[in-house]
Amino acid sequence: MNNKWLNIFLLVASTSIVAFIGYMFILFLGNYVVDEKKLILNTSSELVDLDGNTITKIYVENREYVEITDIPDSVRNAFIAVEDKRFYEHTGIDLRAIGRALYRDLLAGGKVEGGSTITQQLAKNVFLTQDKTLLRKTKEAIIAINLERKYPKDKILEMYLNQVYFGHGVYGIQAASQFYFQKDVNELKLDEAALLAGIPKAPATYSPLLNEEKSKKRRNLVLDLMEKQNFITPEEAVRNQGKTIGLKVKEIQDMPWLSTYIDMVLAEAEEKYQLSNEALLKGGYRIVVPVNAHLQKRAYELFQEDVYFPGTNDAVEGAFVLIDNETGGVISAIGGRNYVRKGLNRVDVKKQPGSTMKPIAVYAPAMEEGLFEPYSFLKDEKMSFGDYTPQNHDQKYDGIVTMFDALISSKNVPAVWVMEKLGVETGKKYLEKNGIKIEDEGLAVALGGLSYGVSPIELANAYRTFAQNGTYSEPYFIQAIYNQEGKELSPPNRVKTVVYSQQTAWNMTRMLEQVVKQGTAIHGEYNGALAGKTGTTSFLGKEGAAKDAWFAGFTPEVSGAVWIGYDQTNEQQYLKAGSSYATKLFKAIMKDTHIEAKKVFSLPDGLVDLEEPIRLERIENYRVTYTFKPLQLFTVQLAWKPQADERVVYKIYRKGKDGEREFIGSVQGKGLYEMTFVNIFSGDAYQVVPYNPQTQKEGQGTDYVVPNWG
Repeated sequence: MNNKWLNIFLLVASTSIVAFIGYMFILFLGNYVVDEKKLILNTSSELVDLDGNTITKIYVENREYVEITDIPDSVRNAFIAVEDKRFYEHTGIDLRAIGRALYRDLLAGGKVEGGSTITQQLAKNVFLTQDKTLLRKTKEAIIAINLERKYPKDKILEMYLNQVYFGHGVYGIQAASQFYFQKDVNELKLDEAALLAGIPKAPATYSPLLNEEKSKKRRNLVLDLMEKQNFITPEEAVRNQGKTIGLKVKEIQDMPWLSTYIDMVLAEAEEKYQLSNEALLKGGYRIVVPVNAHLQKRAYELFQEDVYFPGTNDAVEGAFVLIDNETGGVISAIGGRNYVRKGLNRVDVKKQPGSTMKPIAVYAPAMEEGLFEPYSFLKDEKMSFGDYTPQNHDQKYDGIVTMFDALISSKNVPAVWVMEKLGVETGKKYLEKNGIKIEDEGLAVALGGLSYGVSPIELANAYRTFAQNGTYSEPYFIQAIYNQEGKELSPPNRVKTVVYSQQTAWNMTRMLEQVVKQGTAIHGEYNGALAGKTGTTSFLGKEGAAKDAWFAGFTPEVSGAVWIGYDQTNEQQYLKAGSSYATKLFKAIMKDTHIEAKKVFSLPDGLVDLEEPIRLERIENYRVTYTFKPLQLFTVQLAWKPQADERVVYKIYRKGKDGEREFIGSVQGKGLYEMTFVNIFSGDAYQVVPYNPQTQKEGQGTDYVVPNWG
């Protein structure tokens, strides 16, 4: 008898010791198997505009984390009822459920029921692969027990509900609620909660979008289980089981028009905030961006229209960028006509800028250095600069031309002539202040002849300097980033650099405005104030063919650039026309895009406005007569038809019999000049010459005429 009890005692003791050792072994292994970093679930980040509107979400898994306190009891109970009714009783594994599952499997001759708890499912989904080996089940149990030791039940349920998959790329109860019903989880009704609770067992089978009838049966089963477990009353179960499935599915947005912008946000987050793409896609960040969604979409739509892309085949490409003048925030960016995520982003690709370089590399620096003014005369004749012989595109030369007119007509020789006076290094210094670094040393820089070229975003922002009264700052795609706790990440330092004086910037604005009104950028329609410059690079060997076509410019509100061309230009693919198409595309994008279109540029306080150019015309209806007036004796009266522009000055010259020319006087804006007490026998003749006070140059005068009696 004593031996019997001794044996029982030894058996119990040994069993307890083994169980204790096994339990300690489980706890010991758990410290190695449970990697708490994996419990930080991938959470969608969202792009939000400056008004707080969500533009899109970016993610590896479409998930929006929600805390347990924001999940209503009906949702919690629905999942507990169908997945783990003793959730609040077991310690990670439910031995009763496992035994019941084994018994039913044996009766059925195969696996018909699972015994995994919610904790085990969390362990499996977060820490383990989906293989069905005994070792994996052992690990699952070990992890589940240790999770229960480390975390309270509500935290485990919170993690589970945020982790579970609901089909259609949707993870977590909040994202599922938004996807299927377009409401937050705390707004779900009982029947909706039961429907969602039924999906995770087999999302492909129980998705209401794929199998409405099966989904409804599964929902009703969940309601039955909730009633049996006293979570709801029989009346509530019956009433909700009778409801139809009332989905309000959120459209899965396919937004190719936003692809370029998203990629540039990701790139900037990595460069300026040290956030990798993976961290941003998984971290649940709120990223405030300056995008104008309406304009971005409109730009993408216009990029699909072949009428703006005059190429020899369909491979012709383009790029567009638009920047807020005041802040530097990028409003819109299109990296190609058929841009794909992580593809070739032509917003950043350098191309030959052509004549768009003249304002930023030549004329503005020359004005800033005090070498020339807008109405200074420049040489415009065939000439060589060492072994470099530039030519005007139309092969026409005026001898001399004002800077204003050279820019309007996009003449090449005057730009190179000014660059020689300015110095290439000085021009490059101004380019570098504008964010453009080049290695080239030759005068061809004046015409955009660069080894590597300029990117659309660099060019657009360089023109923005004019709009910002001569001050440069870097453009950006991210206004601010907030983490899941709502704390703003430290922003990069945005430095401003003075490139030109305000007067130089204003003079250039006025000249570029006339390029649009009467010069090479006249093509297309836009009713607001706009200043800009075109650029075309020729494809040698094909008459009329071009490689790159540009327009860069600005309004009082925004600055931007359009590039059109091929990634690789060759004998088979080239542009059949130039910058007029880029100009038309830019103006088309700007029309009806919810950006205030101011009609005029506002003159900053303290600056002198640049007048429109005075154009001298040939004098008509010129008459010279004698008249007799009391007390004045004989008077010579010169009369002519004055120009409409009252700024024109008319100089009066007299030539006597000896042939000497004498300046007599002048009058402005009028067609009449009189001289009293003249000698009617002198035989003097008189001439009127129009004079431009801007350029200090005379125009074509009249013939010398001897007065007659009127």
